[in-house]
Amino acid sequence: MTISVGDKLPQATLVKATENGPEAIDSQEYFAGRRVALFAVPGAFTPTCSAKHLPGFVEKGDDLKAKGIDEIACTSVNDPFVLGAWSKSADAGSVTMLADGNGDFAEALGLTMDGSKFGMGKRSQRYSMIVNDGVVEQLNVEAPGEFKVSSADHLLGTL
Repeated sequence: MTISVGDKLPQATLVKATENGPEAIDSQEYFAGRRVALFAVPGAFTPTCSAKHLPGFVEKGDDLKAKGIDEIACTSVNDPFVLGAWSKSADAGSVTMLADGNGDFAEALGLTMDGSKFGMGKRSQRYSMIVNDGVVEQLNVEAPGEFKVSSADHLLGTL
């Protein structure tokens, strides 16, 4: 079952990529007490993710924060070292990288996809959401192969 607006985020362990190395975090604790713009990509360093998705959130970060967003976070079914390297290469220090290495968070959300035909295995679908104190306030899930409703511009336009 896919998560919906009004649902509380499920519990999962994510790994935050930090300058001091990986830091395990509990999803429910992480999203508690604040408003977070969360977006998910199928994979770090992939074409659309690197050329459009992540750069859009870096570019629009201040605008999102001016609209009441406390933090911007990106999740992907990658390990924290890959997400850390991607963040550095994209100069994306304003976006918190949350590794979902085994896809447990994506699966708990009901937002997985099968990228096997591309050699990628189980991944997260592309989406964006606003999470307010652990509850989904807004959810924008992309159709396969598209990049429209999960963009920073779209999310900003809805706030």
